[in-house]
Amino acid sequence: MAVNLQKGQKISLEKEAGGSLNRVTMGLGWDVAKSKGFFGFGGGKSESVDLDASCVLFDESNRPVDVVWFRQLKSRDGSISHSGDNRTGAGDGDDEQIVVELNRVPESVRSLVFTVNSFTGQNFSTVENAYCRLVNAANSQEVARFNLSVQGSHTAQIMAKLYRHNGEWKMHAIGENGVGRTFDDLMPQIVPHL
Repeated sequence: MAVNLQKGQKISLEKEAGGSLNRVTMGLGWDVAKSKGFFGFGGGKSESVDLDASCVLFDESNRPVDVVWFRQLKSRDGSISHSGDNRTGAGDGDDEQIVVELNRVPESVRSLVFTVNSFTGQNFSTVENAYCRLVNAANSQEVARFNLSVQGSHTAQIMAKLYRHNGEWKMHAIGENGVGRTFDDLMPQIVPHL
């Protein structure tokens, strides 16, 4: 049974998964908020919203060493890959996925920070039902889910961090709102969470 994470909560991945995890998928999903139409009633037209998931890899000194995002779909070492850009949020399930082979992530990488940005600059008031979830890729079981649907004027969010602690992987639900079209714009906000 998946843990519904609250902002700031930390969990042990192996404990929640009931055993060792070698491969996990971070899924990002969202829907376009229905516009209200005339006088605040239904019937308005909804536009597409292009949210982008990214994963920034940090070393022991909290320096970024690599990034996986829609412009680089695989980490240089091959341990992390991105499903590709979804520009609409249409359809059920995850709209973008980042697969992490935990046992292949180089020892020099201490943490992985997952972000979401509105590349087109639309703010999160245009989005609903947004979430990130971590899935055990071996059995497709959801390990943890974090609700991102905090509507507002922000255009980005630092979703979560996977990090090594005492020889095991843990997850920290961050949920900090930000402004920016790509992960680069969030770097000053990410550093305090490392």
